[in-house]
Amino acid sequence: MYRITQAALRSGVSVPLIRAWERRYGIVQPQRTASAYRMYDDADIDTLVRMRALTEAGWSASEASRAILAGEVGPAPVSPVEPGPGDQQRRIAQISRFVEAAIATDIAGTGAALDEIFAQGSYESIVDDVLMPALVALGRTWREGRLDIAAEHAATAAMQRRLSALYEAAAAPGDSQVVVGLPPGARHDLGALAFAVAVRRLGVGVLYLGADVPVSSWVRVMRPQQRRLAVIGVVIEEDKPAALEVVNSLHAEYPDLAVALGGHGSDWAAAADAGAIMLPGRISEAAGVAARVAGAKPVIHRPRAESSHRE
Repeated sequence: MYRITQAALRSGVSVPLIRAWERRYGIVQPQRTASAYRMYDDADIDTLVRMRALTEAGWSASEASRAILAGEVGPAPVSPVEPGPGDQQRRIAQISRFVEAAIATDIAGTGAALDEIFAQGSYESIVDDVLMPALVALGRTWREGRLDIAAEHAATAAMQRRLSALYEAAAAPGDSQVVVGLPPGARHDLGALAFAVAVRRLGVGVLYLGADVPVSSWVRVMRPQQRRLAVIGVVIEEDKPAALEVVNSLHAEYPDLAVALGGHGSDWAAAADAGAIMLPGRISEAAGVAARVAGAKPVIHRPRAESSHRE
């Protein structure tokens, strides 16, 4: 469930327009909390995306709302297409080759497996469905005691080198509107780096800070006026208190700054309580939200194969 500000970011529809469409056409009917906040679910976001697409195509708002409510317009293609059985098997095999090479401390094999993953399509087509699951599988193998810590470090370093090269290659001209990093004490930053790459590929200037960034450094680095969004990665539950401390400090110093949380260790309730944006779980979708907050018009990459106030 999302507050109206997050619904606006996810759908690309402004808050005033969401309210107008709701009031005039009943296109969405959000739930209300005890404190009278509007709360929107994923179906509402899908409806708003369809409404936006139709109006941008030239439909009047009344025609678009009537067609959607009558069921004449199907769901918006906002979710990635589910891979077929062959695609799934290939991805599983690629991840397995990466992990097995890491277990064997086969540096050449680890690199070859990563190169195969990166070569199978565009960055957007592999980051959420292959690259991040490969990282998760590597961590699980280490926790099970089947992977030596040195071998795990070597494998993750190989992945980091490739992501770092992509980050440099995707450099956007102009100032860095988005700053990405981890809170103090948090060290697993490959997901944040993968996200920074995805945002840069949308043509948005990004400053990537990396892991274990002190609160005072977060405050200092956001000082230039061109900064529009701070994205704090929350990899595990234990990172959340430090991340919220960063959010609170940034809001105290820069009341108008947009701050977002992303990663498996956070949740929308914690983000809402702190007045922060909760980014979608998929990196490619989260990058689109960040681009909209930064005021950029996202670039569409296609696979080669295919506020804290009451509303």
